[in-house]
Amino acid sequence: MRQATALPHGRRLLAASLCLPLGACSIFSPLPAWELLKATGSATSAAISYGPARASHTVHHGDAPVERLCIEFNRDAQAPELVPALQAELKTQRVHSRVYEAGTAPHLCAHWLRYTVAIQWEQPPLGSSYKPFVSALSLSLHRANGELMSSSSYLLDADFGLSKWASTRAKLAPVVKALLTGFES
Repeated sequence: MRQATALPHGRRLLAASLCLPLGACSIFSPLPAWELLKATGSATSAAISYGPARASHTVHHGDAPVERLCIEFNRDAQAPELVPALQAELKTQRVHSRVYEAGTAPHLCAHWLRYTVAIQWEQPPLGSSYKPFVSALSLSLHRANGELMSSSSYLLDADFGLSKWASTRAKLAPVVKALLTGFES
């Protein structure tokens, strides 16, 4: 006679949690496999949409915190939501900002910020049409004389692209923080 071995408590909980969705699906739907597939697709879509964005390639020269700056408007950046998102993130970091046209030197700005952005088009998970998303962006903070104070970037992670469908502001947040503090999070 063979004696049954008991599963450790953690494995029993894992096995039970994996079985629960299957049982619930069969109660509410005649096609439990289809319901499970839909739920998995929704969870995957949510994970990809709101994956973490990270700052990278940050250079910070240890300058005193900036309280005010001017943003050089980049007409070549095809992301209309970028400047409002950038200003909102700067405000979150207690930095007041204003925007000026590239090529017009701001006379009253002790610090100014320049940005570049790369946009790609793809179909989102479970989507039916192509949509643009920010695949890379760089910020550089300068003194009035043009000297670089700090720079930081966002790059879509090459493995899974988890932050691909996150909002522009979610992608900007860690980059702005790294630009101002020097710490990548």
